[in-house]
Amino acid sequence: MERDAVIIIGGGIGGLFCGAILAREGFRVTLFEQHRVAGGGLHEFCRDGVSFETGMHVAGAFHPGAALHRLCTYLGIMDRLSLLPADEECFEQFDVEGKQYRFPRGASRLVEALAAEFPTERENIRRHVEAMYALCDEDRLYDLRLPTPIQHAPRFARSVGEFIDASTSNERLRSVLAFRNPLYAGDRYKTPAYIHAFVSKLYIEGSTRFVGGSRQLADALVDVMTRAGGELRVARGIARVEIRDKAIDHVVSVDGERHRAAWYISSIDPRSLFDLLDRDKLQRSYCQRIDAIPSTYSAFSLFLVFKPGAFPFFNHARFYMERHEDAWRQADRGDKEWPRGLMCITPPETTSDRFARKMIVTCIMHFDDVRQWEHTTTGQRGETYEAFKREREERVITRLERVFPGIRSCIKSAYSASPLTIRDYCKRKEGALYGFAREHDHPERSHLSTRTKLSNLLFTGQNVHLHGILGVPVTAVETCSALVGMEYLLNKINARVV
Repeated sequence: MERDAVIIIGGGIGGLFCGAILAREGFRVTLFEQHRVAGGGLHEFCRDGVSFETGMHVAGAFHPGAALHRLCTYLGIMDRLSLLPADEECFEQFDVEGKQYRFPRGASRLVEALAAEFPTERENIRRHVEAMYALCDEDRLYDLRLPTPIQHAPRFARSVGEFIDASTSNERLRSVLAFRNPLYAGDRYKTPAYIHAFVSKLYIEGSTRFVGGSRQLADALVDVMTRAGGELRVARGIARVEIRDKAIDHVVSVDGERHRAAWYISSIDPRSLFDLLDRDKLQRSYCQRIDAIPSTYSAFSLFLVFKPGAFPFFNHARFYMERHEDAWRQADRGDKEWPRGLMCITPPETTSDRFARKMIVTCIMHFDDVRQWEHTTTGQRGETYEAFKREREERVITRLERVFPGIRSCIKSAYSASPLTIRDYCKRKEGALYGFAREHDHPERSHLSTRTKLSNLLFTGQNVHLHGILGVPVTAVETCSALVGMEYLLNKINARVV
């Protein structure tokens, strides 16, 4: 039986998963995307004949039995994805002060590897990993299991800094346990410990990368949606949202056409959505609360094309910091010391690469570093901006030389993107890398529900609950459950109905 019509605003990961799920469940879905292709963080672009991913460089939870494997099996796309699991013996490597820490897959093996480096800390390391897993178990939804009524109560109890500090008094071990915080914009004193736990467990259990690029996931989700009768309208963003009687009456696309549906789902930054409507028709306190939620920091990305056969491929993520004490200082502003850390990968093009064709390097950067160009547009920012980017590119390559001596001679060409790029292409306020920043001591201020103050509007995307390749699809499931029922949808996903 055909269900109601649904309009989805924004074709990022959250919007695409919502579109695929609801179309599969019989809703008449129309998805509006401002760019010529949908995908958001799954986008790719081409430079010097090489395709680069824009956001989703490392994934997790795609191994058999894991949450995304079950979700993609339910959607019928799991066998369409070409994935390469990271090396079993080293899914991540952390370099600091000349020391290399290599992390093998699996909780017990990880404990043993760290204990070999910190022999007197074995029990503290074991307890830390067990505490992370216990935090994750408190929220069943992130494993796509039916939530319990009290599941959210303990999640904001401690900050990530308190959580790690409680595990050990060894400062060097603390920095090693904290090195992954750029993956979730971790603030030692504010970020809830559960975010550290979920992100860490995601990769410990099964770090994975897309072979040939993350675009394949976006294409597969679009195919599910359109084959079920849904419609994707690209290069047709929404220009205006009209409200009547505390509900959306209709939306107007950039070409001036009106569109109506029973339900509307926004996958874009809520503040960007508010820019499209008359705020006087919403509760002032509601708008003010969302406007006041702080954003996470942004990033500067360097995209390197290598000379053929010049640089070896490595099948893991590589993190680098100058000093142990920089573990919580990578986001500190200070022009002379930038970047204090970086993350780099060599994306796979086949399942048996010997040499890397490219590398993606990400460094934390605040929007204030590019604020002088905030009123410019892509391709029109001027020579001072281009000079700024070239100087920052050089700094990053200099840092890379400390990790990979001689890498400069392997580079054929280099390209970069700043927080302005993220802002303009992903419609994120000030280029926020992971959407809203969560605060453990003010959960009511930083928490955003999928349900809104408009009766027929739902939120999805990284600003709700948790960001990333797991957080956003799980949030999409929660968003869709408002229309089909949580227990019904989770039963279908876990029954692997295809």
